[in-house]
This record gives sequence, C-alpha cells and structure tokens, in this order.
Amino acid sequence: MQKILRLNPVSYINGVIHVPGSKSISNRALLLSALASGTTILNNLLDSEDTRHMLSALKKIGICYSLSNQNKTCHIEGNSTKFQVSNPISLFLGNAGTAIRPLLSVFSLYTNNVLLTGNNRMNARPIKHLVQALQQGGAIIEYKNHPGYPPILTTGGFKGGLITLNGSISSQFLTSLLIIAPLALKDTTILIKGDLVSKPYIDITINLIKLFGINIKHQDYSVFYISGNQEYKTPGDYTIEGDASSASYFLAASAIKGGSVKVLGIGKKSIQGDIKFADILEKMGAIISWSDSFIISTRNKLTAIDLDMNHIPDAAMTIAIVALFSNGTTIIRNIYNWRVKETDRLSAMTRELKKIGAIVKEGKDFLSITPPNQFKLAKINTYDDHRMAMCFSLLCLSNVGVKIVNPNCVVKTYPTYFEDFSTICKN
Repeated sequence: MQKILRLNPVSYINGVIHVPGSKSISNRALLLSALASGTTILNNLLDSEDTRHMLSALKKIGICYSLSNQNKTCHIEGNSTKFQVSNPISLFLGNAGTAIRPLLSVFSLYTNNVLLTGNNRMNARPIKHLVQALQQGGAIIEYKNHPGYPPILTTGGFKGGLITLNGSISSQFLTSLLIIAPLALKDTTILIKGDLVSKPYIDITINLIKLFGINIKHQDYSVFYISGNQEYKTPGDYTIEGDASSASYFLAASAIKGGSVKVLGIGKKSIQGDIKFADILEKMGAIISWSDSFIISTRNKLTAIDLDMNHIPDAAMTIAIVALFSNGTTIIRNIYNWRVKETDRLSAMTRELKKIGAIVKEGKDFLSITPPNQFKLAKINTYDDHRMAMCFSLLCLSNVGVKIVNPNCVVKTYPTYFEDFSTICKN
C-alpha cells in the first residue's frame, strides 16, 4: 500500500532554512577526493540516497573514508589506483546519475571488469552518448541488456584523444569526461555536437576540478582542451555549499504566501546555476535580497513569465508550480531533457497539474501553464521522483491543500525535506 502525505492549507510562510549540501557538488567532490593524492575533509556533505550510492561504490573498491557529524563530514583518503580493480565487480547505483555516469568514465581509464547497474528507471535512462565518447577514446564497453542503456560493463582502455560528444541530452556526460580526461595518457580535445544543455552544471565541474589543482580550458562551451598525464591534489578542507535546487522550494513558498524566508548556505558566490532561480522569481514579482551566504525571498504580487530555462532544468520545475499562483500564462521553454530525468517530467508535470485544475499545454520541449480558476484537492503521483514530491508540496499554499503519494522518494536528495518545510509553515 502506498503511503500518502496530506498537507493541509497553509495560511502564511515565514522563517529561516539552512538547506543541506548540494547533491551535484557532493558527488563530484567525493569522486575527485577519491582520485586525488592526499586526504580531503569534506564539510556539509549531503547525506542522501544518491551520495550513499557513491560512497558505497567507493567503499567497495577499497577507498578509505570516515563519516562524522551526522554523516555531514567526510575524511577521505585519495588513491586513484583503487579504481583499477583486480577482480570483476558489480556496482548498484540506484537512480543516481551523478554516480553511474562519472564512475563509468573513471573505471574506463583502467584495466577493469566493472558492471554498473541501477534501478528500473536508471536502466531506462540513456547513456549512449557518453559510451560513444568513451569508445572514441579507446574504452571497451558492453551493454548487458538493451543497447544505449545500463546495465553496462567496462573493461577499461580509455586513453584520451579527439572526442566528439553529443551534448543535447545530459551535461553529466561531459562532466564525466572532464573528470577523467586529465588522468588519461593522451591530451584530450572534446568537440560538442549540438547545443550543450545545462551549462551551469559544467561550470560546477570545472570549478571543482580547479579546486583539485587542474585547469580546464574551453572555447564557448563548444570545444574543451584538457592536458593528459596530470594528477589531482587534495585542497585539504572544503565546505560544500547548500543545494540551490532544494532552496528553490522555500524561496518559492515565501514568494507565494510570505512573509519572508531566509535561505542560508547559498548566495552571490555560489557556483551553482540554480541560484538564478531567485532572479526568475524576482522577474515574476517577488522581492529578493542577497548576500554572499544567504538569499531572502519576500512575497509580492506574481505575474507570469515566458522564458528559456534550459540552464536551470531542476529549478524550472518549481517555476511550474509558482505559475499556478501567478497572473497570466507561464511558458517554460527548452526543457526537453526533463524527459530523461528521474521520470519523464514533462508528461508527469502535465498530468499532475491538470488534476488540480490548471490549463496545461505540453510540447516536445516546453510547458504552458495557466492557473486554475479554483484549485482542486488532488492525489499527486510522484513517479518515485524526489522533485515531483517537493514541487507539489507547494500546493498546500492553495486553499485546498494536497495529497502527496510516496513522499519518501525525497530521500534521493533531501531526506528531511517535509520536516524542514513544516518549520516555515504558519497557521
């Protein structure tokens, strides 16, 4: 029997939230720390299902680490030779794209026999473009079930060289290549075919690689140049900033029903693209103020927006909910890659938004949303997608509330989301 969480109508939003560490930064930092020489101390590490999958994989190959401070601090001893596994192994990585994709690349650097697999949804998420790129660099990779999808076996062989990568599906493919290219025998040049999606996530990767001592050069995100035979070096202590995607729900809630909410742990110096969510909220009418270490969102009259949101696909989902409380029709454009996330988010959002009375038009790569004349109480399916659950929790800011099916799916990136959200809800 599925668990259903009933969220009753909330009359007012106000308070302070310290969001957990960024998922995107946490898993990149864990992997880079494992590859680097020296011991790295990671502070404010996200403790969630996705990071646990990465940690489990690192432990299985012999990387030594210790967790403290409620699993938010990690001391990790780097040792790149541990990624050359002497015996065949299989790694289950759930639905963690930030784990399976870069790990496939790293294991492809060395002589290995490593099988990477995930849950049913991960095994339905495309990985062909990354595989083709790795094969161009010499990697020997075999699909074990359906061509183009996990489970996938790598036996190593990647040496670098000239690589063409299709960048239209996932920025994680390029991230994976950028992480391993400095360690390859040859220099690597990566040519991007098509439009590169989610460029801010590439900025995260480049920033973290630089933190570990290596510079990546690129030409307007279309050509990347990486010298081979380099070594990552520990930065020592590193504090992971708060998750900007997670912050979007609290910033949106206050814009809709505040009061004000102050989100700690992110700010002007954030390396995450999703902080631009606050700029979009401001364009819609919210009152936003910033510092280096926090963002404050305050309620104001909201109006619809028509915008390309390819650069912030995760936070764009939150805008779809803000649209329900805004005057006019909101159009979110250039979001085709929603279809290859934890679920087909374009179709899922369309179905669930219609349940509550919204007028929705779904295109191949866009969503048009007109607010309902009157909200309907609905049972919202989450499709085992953490962002569906967190986005639709904001429907409690209507006059009818909402029912969330399988709320526990938030463990993927934010296990305490509903508890934290309740702290800013006033009745």
